[in-house]
Amino acid sequence: MPLIDSHAHPLRVWKSGQLAAWINRAQAAGVESVIAIGTQLEDWSVYRDLSQTSPHFFRHTVGLHPCYVDESWEDAVTALAPYFADRTRPVALGEIGLDYFHLPKDPQAAQQLQQWQQEAFKRQLNLAYQLQVPVVIHSRNAFADCVQLIDQSGVAWSQVVFHCFVEGPAEIQQVLARGGRGSFTGIITYPKAEAVRLALQAQGIERLMLETDSPYLSPQSVRSAENEPSHLPEIAQKAADLLGVSLAELTQRTSENTKAFYGW
Repeated sequence: MPLIDSHAHPLRVWKSGQLAAWINRAQAAGVESVIAIGTQLEDWSVYRDLSQTSPHFFRHTVGLHPCYVDESWEDAVTALAPYFADRTRPVALGEIGLDYFHLPKDPQAAQQLQQWQQEAFKRQLNLAYQLQVPVVIHSRNAFADCVQLIDQSGVAWSQVVFHCFVEGPAEIQQVLARGGRGSFTGIITYPKAEAVRLALQAQGIERLMLETDSPYLSPQSVRSAENEPSHLPEIAQKAADLLGVSLAELTQRTSENTKAFYGW
């Protein structure tokens, strides 16, 4: 069974006219499908159209990423629901969450933005609860608050994935105990990312999903290059080594897990 990249951002290659070559390289590397993850109004319609024109390769999501939250966040969140009435429906709401790493240095501005992020996150979790759709969580320097708000939302944890998991084994155990999961990126190949590798091992293969998060976080062998789905096999091989399973088994299980989570 071919690999699935469960989280990628192809807007840049789409804008540059390089998408066809990007897809060809992915398929040549054994990646059969990519989930294009929405982050802001600019990419939602692009990814929907990709799913319509290339349904054999693309699925898509829509969501307001915390780093795109500003004073107009309510307008963006209000625009989400109609996408779930489209003929080509998103497979999840995301990526949504909290990012305290990129807050402004000014304390007052940081407090205001943090409040907006929390309100936008709660509103989107409420929409996911109403629609009964999976959610893709972005959490950076905000793990405890993300968990608390998901707990309060009523969203089923079985429909929650913490994408690009960057915490350690204690945190993944909190997610697993609630019924959620983490998805792992090329970070697991980085020499200094031992805590993330331990988290992957603590989760095991049962709920594991893999992603590139391209164009970010290229795996170690190509770390200086822009990331893309064709690099997913290196991540898969590292995950297989960490879990002590064959690459074939790892590929089959992660692809099955991804399809089950996103409902196709």
